[in-house]
Amino acid sequence: MRGIGVALRWPVGVLLTAWFYMWRTTVLWRHEVEGAWPDDAPRDVAPDVPRRDVQRVEDGFGPLYRRRYRARIHDAEMNAAVLMETIKADPNRVAPGTLAHFQKEQGEDGELHVGDEFVVRMPAPWDGPIRVAEVTPTSFRFLTLDGHLEAGQIEWRAHDEEDDALVFEIESWARAGDRLSYVLHNRVPMAKEVQLHMWTQVLERVAGRVGGRLEEGIDILTRRVEFE
Repeated sequence: MRGIGVALRWPVGVLLTAWFYMWRTTVLWRHEVEGAWPDDAPRDVAPDVPRRDVQRVEDGFGPLYRRRYRARIHDAEMNAAVLMETIKADPNRVAPGTLAHFQKEQGEDGELHVGDEFVVRMPAPWDGPIRVAEVTPTSFRFLTLDGHLEAGQIEWRAHDEEDDALVFEIESWARAGDRLSYVLHNRVPMAKEVQLHMWTQVLERVAGRVGGRLEEGIDILTRRVEFE
């Protein structure tokens, strides 16, 4: 039944992505290179993070994709720490509501702590549950859980640069969570575009949240690792 639901939602995500592409003005710089294991593996998870139901990279299907979405934001009205406190209180403040909504299943509203859990609702094959594995003043990291269509980790982070630019990044280390997700993500090019569009919209919304400008566009680096 989950597979049927994925198949029904995916065309909606494709249509939304195609519509927003027509109006996109931000320049995207895309690069794909060959990666290597273990250089591109995600960091180890702290011992106190609950391991139940976690989908590790090793549990997935197909190649590992390490992707980093990066934006340098000029004239921001917040620094990195203030921005990340704002997002940690509610990720929906920068999530594109038509493509992703963070529904908290465990943990206090308005706060973010290790062990908190969400289900990210999306009209695409990447709907699924996640658990917070790490929180710092300027970052947080999620693990994917059973039922998610990816197996791995994702991190949101920010830092301030010496030229006063605010840098915001989303980085993921993931393989397809099951065979259906593998087919959609690796064999149907538009499926991957839905995911790319979702994360780049987050970066655009972050720039809007801090009142800054994306003069240099968004840089997207993909490192593909053939996984044995």
